[in-house]
Amino acid sequence: MNQVLRSSPLLQLPNPTPPPPPSLSPRFIIKVIGKDDELEISEIPNGVIHFQGSKRLVVVRLVHFHRKEEEFDMPPIQKLYEACKLSFSPNGPISEEALQKVRAMLGFWIGIFCMPPSSIIPLHNHPGMTVLSKLLYGTLHVKSYDWLDLPVSDDPSKARAARLVKNEEMSAPTSGTTVLYPTSGGNIHSFRAVTPCALFDILSPPYSSEDGRHCSYFRKSPEKDVADIVESTGMDASEVAWLEEFQPPDSFVVRRGVYNGPIIRI
Repeated sequence: MNQVLRSSPLLQLPNPTPPPPPSLSPRFIIKVIGKDDELEISEIPNGVIHFQGSKRLVVVRLVHFHRKEEEFDMPPIQKLYEACKLSFSPNGPISEEALQKVRAMLGFWIGIFCMPPSSIIPLHNHPGMTVLSKLLYGTLHVKSYDWLDLPVSDDPSKARAARLVKNEEMSAPTSGTTVLYPTSGGNIHSFRAVTPCALFDILSPPYSSEDGRHCSYFRKSPEKDVADIVESTGMDASEVAWLEEFQPPDSFVVRRGVYNGPIIRI
């Protein structure tokens, strides 16, 4: 994603073909406010940035800009160290967002969903993710789907065909650990608590909107008929559905908290 530089007014030099300034590594692409073309940073002497545009050299004074960590030539352990320095204080994480950032760098997320009876987590996906789940106590009804390998509309709001993978109850402690994958195992699933229950999840990699792994919610489309899918695939009508993306109602709330209980061994 292109970053935006907030700067003082641009100063255009009259000479359209000045000698190119020395290169800077790493390089950053930045879109200057008020200009349509993108300009590349090539030098940073004394807080003044020289941008080499298509037909001119533009000079602006650096005020503030953000850089993606992936653009630094830095070892992963150093990136983690720098993130921890910014995210933790002597009293612990400075915020939940800071803690999530460190978890994302570690490559996984761990959480426990505690659900009261009759509560529901709507159908939701895990794009490009692998998820291990273990029911710690209680009884839970799970319904899951995987996308069918059919042509997909470029419009994400359009319904998409999916195959039913699971539609059953799970009870602790007899239910084992379940695994879903990016394209199989029931990547889109929903939960309904039959009794008070707790579900332990490990997500790898974790959700990250910046990397295209944001959580989307789905429901069955009332406007689509499965007859064509049944005819083309030979599947039973009860095994397929058209799922459309939607925004859950305001009554759907997930409250976050910090786990302070005993060690859990899976």
